[in-house]
Amino acid sequence: MPATPTQGHVVVAPDKFKGTLEGAEVAARIAAGIRRGAPGAEVRELPVADGGEGTLAAALAAGFTRIPAKVAGPTGLPVDAALAVKGDTAVVELAQSSGLARLPGGRTAPLAAGSFGVGQLIGRAVGLGARRIVLGLGGSACTDGGAGMVQALGVGLLDADGTELPPGGAALRRLARLDLGSLADGLAGVEVVVACDVDNPLLGPRGATAVYGPQKGADGEDLVVLEEGLTRFADVVGEAVGRDFRDAPGAGAAGGVGFAALALLGATMRPGIELMLELLGFDAAVRGARLVVTGEGCLDAQTLHGKAPAGVAAAATRAGVRVAAVAGRLELSEREWRAAGFAAAYALTDLAEQPGDSMTRAAELAEVAGERLAAEFLAR
Repeated sequence: MPATPTQGHVVVAPDKFKGTLEGAEVAARIAAGIRRGAPGAEVRELPVADGGEGTLAAALAAGFTRIPAKVAGPTGLPVDAALAVKGDTAVVELAQSSGLARLPGGRTAPLAAGSFGVGQLIGRAVGLGARRIVLGLGGSACTDGGAGMVQALGVGLLDADGTELPPGGAALRRLARLDLGSLADGLAGVEVVVACDVDNPLLGPRGATAVYGPQKGADGEDLVVLEEGLTRFADVVGEAVGRDFRDAPGAGAAGGVGFAALALLGATMRPGIELMLELLGFDAAVRGARLVVTGEGCLDAQTLHGKAPAGVAAAATRAGVRVAAVAGRLELSEREWRAAGFAAAYALTDLAEQPGDSMTRAAELAEVAGERLAAEFLAR
């Protein structure tokens, strides 16, 4: 028999199930299951993101307006991207223009891929009157230190002959000087905030090349070339701005785009999920709630280090609201997920009848999880 809801609404705030369901669909399916299991329950859907892929979708689900933009993809070919705007705030997701998913045919281009499209999206946001730009980093295809991004915003990257450098991290080895042009004027009065959950420096064994280069197709000599390019870029940028940002936490994010954001855009960095929850109005949504439901594709050790579900759990706990998780897979022990603040955790793999169902029937199983949540938490 369906559970009878008690007083207090339910907030469903999951991240995407990567490769299976977008955050908004996860939220809709879990919410549908809760409503079926507890007819009359007030359920509010608030998909979240931690600054990586899915950040734009979360902003749109929270009431931001989608602004389409045709920009350069990671290899320079045009791609159809978008940004999100609400009032004087714009959300720019790097993966929209320069993500691995934007590589033509999925073929990596570790030495030549660039971030020019990110700069174009930022420029579009400024042109629309944005005074605060939230830049979500994650899933990048490039290791260019954000050089392409600042080129799109008017910075000249010149070799010894005064010729503009082509895109990509490899070309940075030939960088002789920077022409900052009118960059400062173009961004005057504009606050850039980077949503980022990594603290990697730009260079070295924990840097952008060593840690993330292989994910973008770099190996062997490619890694040496890219590290040399980023080192040269850091040297020249440091001379131009009078401060060295190469060791700043997060400088190595998104192939070094974090570095250029800090050094040349005057950006500040915030933990991704913390910033996104603030942007999405989570505190207001959870006020007076009886239950918060969050989740992601895999609840594992990485979840505990700043990923979206852990951030949602922490915020819900501060508000005095119980929180449950739904995940495609559950790789944490009960002791671990309870210590992270979850009152319950459901895995689609446990609800599936056949191996593989958790992927092919993820939407249906998310609804089943919602029904079970209703029975466990919303019965009188």
